[in-house]
Amino acid sequence: MQSLQQKASEWSGVAASDAFAIDDTNIFQALGGIQPFIDLSTNFYNRVYDDEEEWFRSIFANSKKEDAIQNQYEFFVQRMGGPDLYSQRKGHPALIGRHAPFPVTHQAAERWLYHMEQALESIPSIDPDSKVKMMNFFRHLSINQDFFVQNHQLALSSFRSFSFLFFSFFFPFQAHCLLSCSW
Repeated sequence: MQSLQQKASEWSGVAASDAFAIDDTNIFQALGGIQPFIDLSTNFYNRVYDDEEEWFRSIFANSKKEDAIQNQYEFFVQRMGGPDLYSQRKGHPALIGRHAPFPVTHQAAERWLYHMEQALESIPSIDPDSKVKMMNFFRHLSINQDFFVQNHQLALSSFRSFSFLFFSFFFPFQAHCLLSCSW
């Protein structure tokens, strides 16, 4: 039986050792601090919010661009050897849970990767070796994020269905009232 890590490598096409090569060096220090991450996230989200595909832009419609930029660069800084900015402000990253409300599909993950690769290539302060390591990490993360988010949503839906069935068995009148109410 394959481990989740093996499946993740298979789905993304990136070996775990390559995906997590960002842990072999402190990329935050190698890039000289926070500014390259701010530049990357700003460039990325400018591309996302200007994307020609409405279906893709709509994923981000309820997010303020400035907040998305800050969340992303703080996560990247934290994950790549810098201070725990993201966790200090928002708590544990919990990527699957935080992305569960969004329609994270394989198509969306590929589009995300397209913009990230373009943004990464446009930042001259990020050296080629760091770009390769970062892109491997992003590919591994995003391709598997769509799988795990979709399965998390399915599991949550199944749990809610089971919970409601359990509840309605023991409390039929209250269950009827819940179904009749407009949420």
